[in-house]
Amino acid sequence: TPIVDDPYWFGQIAAANAISDVYAMGGRPLTCLNLVAFPSGKLAPEILHQIVAGAVDKITEAGAVLVGGHTIEDDEPKFGLAVNGIVHPDKLWTNAGAQPGDGLVLTKPVGSGVLFNAAIKNWVSEDALAECIAHLTTLNRVACETMQRFPVNAVTDITGFGLTGHSYEVARASGVTLQLTMDRIPMMRDALEMYRRGVNTGVNPHNRRMVQDHLKLEGDWPDWHREILYDPQTSGGLLAAVPGEAAD
Repeated sequence: TPIVDDPYWFGQIAAANAISDVYAMGGRPLTCLNLVAFPSGKLAPEILHQIVAGAVDKITEAGAVLVGGHTIEDDEPKFGLAVNGIVHPDKLWTNAGAQPGDGLVLTKPVGSGVLFNAAIKNWVSEDALAECIAHLTTLNRVACETMQRFPVNAVTDITGFGLTGHSYEVARASGVTLQLTMDRIPMMRDALEMYRRGVNTGVNPHNRRMVQDHLKLEGDWPDWHREILYDPQTSGGLLAAVPGEAAD
């Protein structure tokens, strides 16, 4: 339904999400290739045109170019990008270098997963949904370029595995423990309220299972509040492990 409501921002979010992988490695995107599945017998071609138009605007904003694409017929619309970028081999970021004493910097709030599901029920205010879309259509370009001015030990982008899932990947790859403080985690407006009202996502249980044997929860947080830790993000922010003074 959201695709039909505004396919232009769907294309923007999809492009920002795909390009984010390049920024998470400290790179610069160069070329993009559209990958499209579309039910031409069910949806008007103008919808696909708007999806691609939204993607092209984000690709252009990133300083990259669209070089072509592939389209197939499918009952369910799907859209993504294959992105190529460039990075100096001595300046490549990975998720494997976090060090004891590093500070963690998160560049976007979390909560888009539950907000999208709650929007289907018309429970999310127009302002909260507009803020959510603004976050998701924002490229990680400025965050990447800002981090490049500082020593950075490890970076990942927060996407489908949620905050704890991607944090666990950094912890495992780096051989460290990551400590998150619940009341310092930036959250999108109304996201916690939607969990309190009983909304969830189909991905939260998977993300919870992925980390449950490696996660220690402290504090008297209700179960619905803890769900924000597993909320799947689309076009989420970068999570960076940065030496203490640089993190400040």
